[in-house]
Amino acid sequence: MAITKTKAAITLILAAGIAVCTLYFLKKKNNDWQVYGGSTENIKYSSLNQIDTSNVAQLKVAWVYHAENSDTSRYGIMECNPVIIGNTLYGVSPKMKLFAVDAASGKEKWHFDPADSVANKTWHRNSVNMNRGVTYWSEGSDKRIIYTVGPVAFAVNAETGKLVPGFGTDGGIDLRKGLGRDEEDLSISPTSPVLIYKDLFIVSGAVSETTPGHIRAFDVKTGEQKWIFHTVPYPGEPGFETWDDPTAYKRMGSANAWSGFSLDSKTGLMFAGVGSPTNDFYGGDRSGNGLYGNSIVAIDAATGKLKWHFQAIHHDVWDMDISSPPVLVTLTRDGKKVDAVVQTTKTGLIFVFDRNSGKPLFPIVEKPVPLNGAVEGEHLSKTQPFPVLPKPFVRTIMTEKDLNHLGSDSSYEDIKRRFQTYRSEGIYTPPTEKGTIILPGYDGGANWGGPAVDPETNILYINANEMAWVLNMVKDTASGKKEMTNQQAAALLYNKNCMGCHGPERLGSGDYPSLIGVGKKYNLAQFNELLSTGRRMMPGFNHLSKDEKHALATLVLDAKYGQDKPYKGPPIATANTSSKPSFTFTGYNKFLTKDGYPALSPPWGTISAINLNTGKYVWKVPFGEFEELKKKGIPATGRENFGGPVVTAGGLLFIGASADGYFRAINKKTGKTLWQTKLPAAAMSTPAIYEQGGKQYVVIACGGGKSGGKSGDSYVAFTL
Repeated sequence: MAITKTKAAITLILAAGIAVCTLYFLKKKNNDWQVYGGSTENIKYSSLNQIDTSNVAQLKVAWVYHAENSDTSRYGIMECNPVIIGNTLYGVSPKMKLFAVDAASGKEKWHFDPADSVANKTWHRNSVNMNRGVTYWSEGSDKRIIYTVGPVAFAVNAETGKLVPGFGTDGGIDLRKGLGRDEEDLSISPTSPVLIYKDLFIVSGAVSETTPGHIRAFDVKTGEQKWIFHTVPYPGEPGFETWDDPTAYKRMGSANAWSGFSLDSKTGLMFAGVGSPTNDFYGGDRSGNGLYGNSIVAIDAATGKLKWHFQAIHHDVWDMDISSPPVLVTLTRDGKKVDAVVQTTKTGLIFVFDRNSGKPLFPIVEKPVPLNGAVEGEHLSKTQPFPVLPKPFVRTIMTEKDLNHLGSDSSYEDIKRRFQTYRSEGIYTPPTEKGTIILPGYDGGANWGGPAVDPETNILYINANEMAWVLNMVKDTASGKKEMTNQQAAALLYNKNCMGCHGPERLGSGDYPSLIGVGKKYNLAQFNELLSTGRRMMPGFNHLSKDEKHALATLVLDAKYGQDKPYKGPPIATANTSSKPSFTFTGYNKFLTKDGYPALSPPWGTISAINLNTGKYVWKVPFGEFEELKKKGIPATGRENFGGPVVTAGGLLFIGASADGYFRAINKKTGKTLWQTKLPAAAMSTPAIYEQGGKQYVVIACGGGKSGGKSGDSYVAFTL
């Protein structure tokens, strides 16, 4: 009898042990971070649970890696979400160096500087100087990192940091080739990592207004282009009829999947969110709905064939790009499991579809939107799609009741006076010459960081901005006439290339600096170099000829360089190729108080938790704060934020992103902040979570920049 009891007890103990081990290994399904966003589904989830709600306050710095050796002259925007393969972490520095460090200690193993490569002349002149991540591929002993710098995709040996000689030309391929247009007129700089599918890597990227954003696949071993999906359809292709001008495919730019991709590895379907076509704010010369601009597309990753699409905005003239990759989840509907794709947007709307058919899983209604008052020649869509659920995660209209009351009476009266001169009728108010309120702003709503989703609960976590901007349209008097002075040419070139950031009077706006007095800082040679290479947020403009750059210098630097001399450069193409009227905008202008705070009442940044099974909100909290307002006793207002969250099985949401420079751990059930620490520079990036030697680590890139105060070059890892 005793033996029987002992056997039973042993059986129970073994069973319990097996159950615990099974649970442990299930929890370890996502125990490293091999792909941008943590998985090809892009849900930014970690099943590691060593760090949890009970001990997160004990986090300490494990290591710090300075990607540019603390050289402040080499700081800049750093938005990289690193990947961890085995015991090695791979990331990118502010100046685009690829590096490998020991994931447990942060000690550098090697680095690759593209400036030392034979492809330097190609990337250096066209670089955006920003990168959000890299991609790992292996086959046997062949282990590669594929990453992009400007228009070049490099293949780097993952173990040595050396270029792979059999890939393209000496280890790199020029992505301007193969787009079906003259490569010398094109500018492409992918900022998000490529997607791997078997032996293919897939890419689109940030492009100039004259460069199409077509999605393409290349052989990961050789660099040979294998297929192309035309985001502006060619004759005979589905979607061609949505452009009223049959020549649009020859001249139209953008419509690019700049935010990256997600992949269903079981079906081979890849998903992308496509941005708006050229030009961002005036569509008089591109009438029609314009597929596949502002669309979610499902594409066969092996062939590039379209399976289904959904256009989230028809004929976009508000620069509301789909700004992050769709996320792939499995939802519960009527007691059944349904594979779904979820797209968050700048507009604050969330679209949820059946992954295989494209059928909406929450109803979507086409609603009439304002049309009156549009600028001359514009042909707006009469309706736009609105999902019934979930409800928008940010405000989509600004009224007088929404004005900021935190400042002085004079400050309030000032913004009230200005507000009364603008049009503000919701997210699809027509752009106007008098001024239109853009809310959510150009940076969202949601931005490139995208959401995280807990697959155990199907709760989506999304951080967002609530910043009002003012869009002013002006009639474009640009002309491509052949005979003109440098001064006349400079005006055309500035309006086309520079005004959007630096404003019509060169005074700058928001995060973009004034150009007044630049001639005291740069001579002609330095200015030409700056235009060629770009710097920080500024892309390179090497598609401009030497004579075009010289003409610009006579405006931006000093008239002494020959304003009145004949312009010798090529004819200056404008977006408007017909006799019809054309309009441009006066720059990216935030609606701010005299003190520099948003004219909109708080919150200015939020995090929302939304149950995707039901479409209902679980919680919503302000995200970020201003120290000076906090000292005055003002509750957390939220702040602008760039980068995404990561959710864990330990009950936590890890996020940097906020311009206040803190890294936070938030209780995923309640939205309460459990731990925060000040970073060496704000982390405008998404963290990565991984395991080394039985310990869980959380690492984040701290580059600052873009509303984030001082810049930096550090990757900081934390552990218990």
